[in-house]
Amino acid sequence: MKALLCKALGGPEDLVIEEVPDPVPGPGQALVRVTVAALNFFDTLIIAGRYQVKPELPFSPGAEACGVIEAVGPGVESFRAGERVIVHLGYGACRERVAAPVSGLTLVPEGVSDEQAAGLSVTYGTSLHALQDRANLKPGETLAVLGATGGVGLAAVELGHAMGARVIACASSAEKLDLAKAHGADLTLDYSQESLRDGLKRLGGEAGIDVVYDPVGGAYSEPALRSLNWKGRFLVVGFAAGEIPKIPLNLALLKGIDIQGVFWGAFLKREPEGHAANQGRLLALVREGRLSAKVHGVYPLEEAAAALGILARREAMGKVLLRP
Repeated sequence: MKALLCKALGGPEDLVIEEVPDPVPGPGQALVRVTVAALNFFDTLIIAGRYQVKPELPFSPGAEACGVIEAVGPGVESFRAGERVIVHLGYGACRERVAAPVSGLTLVPEGVSDEQAAGLSVTYGTSLHALQDRANLKPGETLAVLGATGGVGLAAVELGHAMGARVIACASSAEKLDLAKAHGADLTLDYSQESLRDGLKRLGGEAGIDVVYDPVGGAYSEPALRSLNWKGRFLVVGFAAGEIPKIPLNLALLKGIDIQGVFWGAFLKREPEGHAANQGRLLALVREGRLSAKVHGVYPLEEAAAALGILARREAMGKVLLRP
């Protein structure tokens, strides 16, 4: 079978496609034929050795996929051949077949496409965990989303809208903000034209912002945090800008602010029941038409370097997928 391989740490251009043996499912595993695999921004880091997870070389990138079970290993009774599933691996999905632990599988119902399912686990899972489990976002509250058209950002816009919040999408171009508005943003802020602090103060009004969703970090975090109202919640999701900000903690003291870390990977391992419930909610929202699971593009495996390059330059608007 074909597999996209990282054989030496580097950039997207250093990846290769090679033939490797088909995997055999062991105890507690299922053999899944991958129909669509999803790429995320952290895949650009993991292949460069700059992510907290450092797989042994060679490995395939890709944390998640959708596929069809072809066989199950010894002791597996909860899944059977022919079922369509979401696969969550952490890495290793960008190949034609994977042997995956059944604990990382979720059945995909009718009414949800392979493309929607493949990109639902990481970005939408992260954003639902952030907004629901961490921030306890309530209907009528104001949510500001930084980097609002990246993978997790656009997911947060859609989920915030579905949860009844007033959503302010923040991004760096009019084109990106048009996309965010089409996916549920009530208000938009182009921080290439107006300072984030001034814009959020203007759009937040007297009450201010209740929740800030920040996957960007860098120079954007502090002004976004300053926009929060009394007992606001600041969600630390990631650092796409490349710099981890140093927040003056007196700001948290003066406003009674909660600074909340969002580590979806740890949530997945520590609270598997909560993850399973969230997956069910996400699939239900897609079936109801309340989440689009927006796809930026679907690329053949042979164009993986170009697709990862788009993510590395942070040009993707929505999920980037690969089709083996």
